[in-house]
Amino acid sequence: MFAMRLHAHHTRLQWEELPDPTPGAGEIRVKVLACGVCRTDLHVVDGELAHPVLPIIPGHEIVGRIDQLGPGVEGLSIGQRVGIPWLGHTCGHCPYCASHHENLCDTPEFTGFTRNGGYATLAVADARFAFPLGESGSDVELAPLLCAGLIGWRALGKTGDAKTIGLYGFGAAAHILAQVLTWQKRPFYAFTRPGDTKSQEFARSLGAQWAGGSDELPPVALDAAIIFAPDGGLVPAALKAIRKGGRVVCAGIHMSTIPAFSYDILWEEREIVSVANLTREDGLEFLSLAPRIGIRATTTPYPLKDANIALDDLRHGRFDGAAVLVP
Repeated sequence: MFAMRLHAHHTRLQWEELPDPTPGAGEIRVKVLACGVCRTDLHVVDGELAHPVLPIIPGHEIVGRIDQLGPGVEGLSIGQRVGIPWLGHTCGHCPYCASHHENLCDTPEFTGFTRNGGYATLAVADARFAFPLGESGSDVELAPLLCAGLIGWRALGKTGDAKTIGLYGFGAAAHILAQVLTWQKRPFYAFTRPGDTKSQEFARSLGAQWAGGSDELPPVALDAAIIFAPDGGLVPAALKAIRKGGRVVCAGIHMSTIPAFSYDILWEEREIVSVANLTREDGLEFLSLAPRIGIRATTTPYPLKDANIALDDLRHGRFDGAAVLVP
């Protein structure tokens, strides 16, 4: 098989020919059809996540067709199209797994971080963490749903019954969640890098009531805000934008240091919560709902060999929506 592999942090991925992997017990092998490029992949490359496994093949928004079944796999079949997400394996018996919080498992494995991912022509996955995708929708458009969509969905759940919601960082996750909010008839307000009029126009095209810089206040006090950008400075900014009793949800896996802020912007029962990973229940729920909503991910496809270009374009915000690698 061919893959783009990371050997050391802060270096470019290397194009390599590797032996074809063989699925073990309870695993499947897929021929990769598309793999989304997620901001978490940048955190992996930049060494911002603890306990990495190197060398590693990044990529955790995988759409593929099963071409081999390992021993003991049931409920999946050769030729079936499946999606493989960030959470790649859990122990199944720790207190978190036992209490239906497998996203907090004590000994998890993560696709593209601690087990090889989808920047390749073939990938092996735990069959329990492969979501059947059916045949509707293109491979490229489905790929971003496997993380950007799922994390946005879990983050939205953390906002409870909020009616007006702010989205900080209008990239892959936010542009998918915007479509969910429009379908739910919940007004949303988009915050981008100051001066990023292109992203603001993109947000308005998807139904934003208002779009402006993250250094601005929205025209109304928000019930909740979701932060997708990895900038800790957005936490106090979002606190200032929400009403009394409102909630700020930090949806990224990594964030820069949150600066000190005055207690008065947290007071009046405002809350800060975080989202960690996802559960299979999240995946099954969202992926069954997405066709009903009619979600259409805005994508920019790249050949697999151009993974470094795609990562650099993501880092510098050179496209709307999501980048997707196509082997």
